[in-house]
Amino acid sequence: MFEFKFSEEQNMLREMVRDFTNNEIKPIASKIDQEAKIPDDLIKKLAELGLLGIAFPEEYGGGGMGEVGYCLMQEEIARGCMSTATFIGAHQSIGSNAIYIGGSEEHKKKYLTQLASGEKIGAFCLTEAQAGSDSFHLRTKADIDGDEWVINGEKLWITNGGIAGILSLFARTEKGISAFIVETDTPGFKAGPPEKKMGIKGSQTNALSFENVRIPKENLMGTDGRGFLVAMKTLDAGRLGLGAACLGVAKELLELSTNYSKERKQFDHPISFFQAVQFMLAEMATMIYNMESIVYRTAVEYDAGKNIATKSAIVKLYCSDSLDEIVDRAVQIHGGMGYSQELPIERIYRDSRINRIFEGTNEIQKGIIARDILKRGGKLL
Repeated sequence: MFEFKFSEEQNMLREMVRDFTNNEIKPIASKIDQEAKIPDDLIKKLAELGLLGIAFPEEYGGGGMGEVGYCLMQEEIARGCMSTATFIGAHQSIGSNAIYIGGSEEHKKKYLTQLASGEKIGAFCLTEAQAGSDSFHLRTKADIDGDEWVINGEKLWITNGGIAGILSLFARTEKGISAFIVETDTPGFKAGPPEKKMGIKGSQTNALSFENVRIPKENLMGTDGRGFLVAMKTLDAGRLGLGAACLGVAKELLELSTNYSKERKQFDHPISFFQAVQFMLAEMATMIYNMESIVYRTAVEYDAGKNIATKSAIVKLYCSDSLDEIVDRAVQIHGGMGYSQELPIERIYRDSRINRIFEGTNEIQKGIIARDILKRGGKLL
C-alpha cells in the first residue's frame, strides 16, 4: 500500500512559495501576459530564494528538495502564473536536469552550479521543424574537429531560448544522437525573436540557429551516440513537473469558481444553489484529487530512483486533459466574466491549452502507455 505525507520541511517550502506567489507573482500576472515578458527582477527574486535549483543536491548549489519539493514549488507558482512556472520548468526540470542526468561530475560542478543558483538560465534544445513528436529524426549535426565539436542546424520552439546562457543540446553525430552543453555566448549561435503565442506569453519561446558553433570536445554529455536516452529520461521528470503545474492551476480554478458561485446571484439565489453548478464543482474536485494523487505518488518514486517513464506519461496525459476540462467548467461557472480579461480565468484558459502539446503531445503519451500495457500483458503498473 502506498502511504505518503509531506514532511515539515516540505510543508514549509509550500508555505514559503505560496506566500511569494501571492505577494510577488499574482499581482503582476496580467502584466506578464500583456507585455509577454517575465520581469528580470522577478527572476532575480526566484533565484535569491533558491527556487531555480530547488530539486538539485546542495553540493551543486541546489536546495536538496528533490522532485517532491520541485513539484510542490511548481504547484504553487503555477497558481499565480503559468508563464512563470513554464519558465522555471524549462530552466530547471529539463534544461538543467539534462546536465544532472547525463553530465559528468565536471559538467555538474562547472555548469549545474551556475544554473541552480540562477546565475545562468538554462534551456532544453531537442525540437526541430521536422522533428517534433518524431524527435529521433532530428537533423542538427555535430562533427568532431580535433579537440572541438562543430555544430550546425536549427532548433524550434525552445522555451527560454532567447534568455538562456547554457543549453542542453541534442544533435546527430556519426554514431547517432548525442547530448552537448553549449554556452550561448559562443560565436555562431543566434536566437530568433520570441514567438507570438496564444497563451503562456510571458514564457519566451524562440527558434535557435547554430552556424559552425564550436564547443570543447569535453562538452559532450555521456557517450557519443547515447544522447537520446538522456533526452527521454529528462522528459520523464519534465512531464511530472508539468503535471504538478497543472495541479496548481486546477486548484486555483476551483477556489475562484467556488467563491464566485457563492457571490453571483441569479433567480434570487447564489448560483452555488443550483445543482448544475454544484455538479461542475464536484467534477472539478474529483479530477483534482486524482491529479494530486498521481503527481506526488510518482514524484516519491522518482526520488527513490525508480523508473517512472510510463507513470510520468500517465501524469502528463491525465493532468493536462483534466486541466482543460476544469478550466472549461470554470469559464462556464463565471459566465461572461469568465470570458473577460477583467478576471484571470480568461488568461488561464489560454495558458492551459499548451499543456496537451509540449513535453510530448498527449497522443505520444498514449503510445508510451499503450506499449507498456501490451508489454505487461494488460497488468497495471
